[in-house]
Amino acid sequence: MSDPVDVLVDLRAEGDELDALVADLTPADWSRPTPAPRWTLAHQIAHLAWTDRAALLAVTDAEGFAAEVEKALAAPERFVDEGAEEGAALPPDVLLARWRDGRERLERALRAVPPGGRFPWYGPPMSAPAMATARLMETWAHGQDVADALGAVRTPTARLRHVAWLGHRARGYAYLVRGEQPPPDPVRVELTAPDGTSWTYGPEDAVQRVTGDALDFCLLVAQRIHRDDTALVAEGADAERWLSFAQAFAGPAGAGRPAREGARP
Repeated sequence: MSDPVDVLVDLRAEGDELDALVADLTPADWSRPTPAPRWTLAHQIAHLAWTDRAALLAVTDAEGFAAEVEKALAAPERFVDEGAEEGAALPPDVLLARWRDGRERLERALRAVPPGGRFPWYGPPMSAPAMATARLMETWAHGQDVADALGAVRTPTARLRHVAWLGHRARGYAYLVRGEQPPPDPVRVELTAPDGTSWTYGPEDAVQRVTGDALDFCLLVAQRIHRDDTALVAEGADAERWLSFAQAFAGPAGAGRPAREGARP
């Protein structure tokens, strides 16, 4: 994993990039639909604000976070949407201010976590670097939904390395959340970074392999693209099957995105 300070710097930069997309929107713009079914731009930012608040609770108030987990367990298929609905109902300026404040609070809390410190989460327990990485992944993923809704094209950056690392790291979780045991053989992932260099994860001699563009891989593990709409190459049945449901986020198994018309069979 990257140095915790490095991840936090990148997390702030990712948030700032998304902030620049929404800062000057009109009130009507906040009601624009996004690729996520039934979610507007307001829902996207509200979800990030809600999850930042949950992360802050996990870092600073374990009992308070445990109460949030109980709510999630009571309504596993609704709690994410309900959190987004609540925030999306706020006036846009209030929602934007809430998201910005939550980002600042969470960054300060993560910087204050002592080395080796861990805290609970909806998936496995987190360290501060792991939490920062997860928040960067979600900020980037929901930022993609916002960009798509606005017709904006984002330039891939080296920050994607955090998303790619998390996507590979979460391979086992993607099986477990579906009630399956992960295959025993590891998967080697070799990606071409935005600057043309190579990012690699997993043992070099692994038989199961995935190769391709880093952006494709990150979009896939964030479930912002269908497997058939990527140019990723899988070698081995386990590698191919993993790519069909890979997810880098905690929580229930995601439904993913439908394939575009004319995608590869």
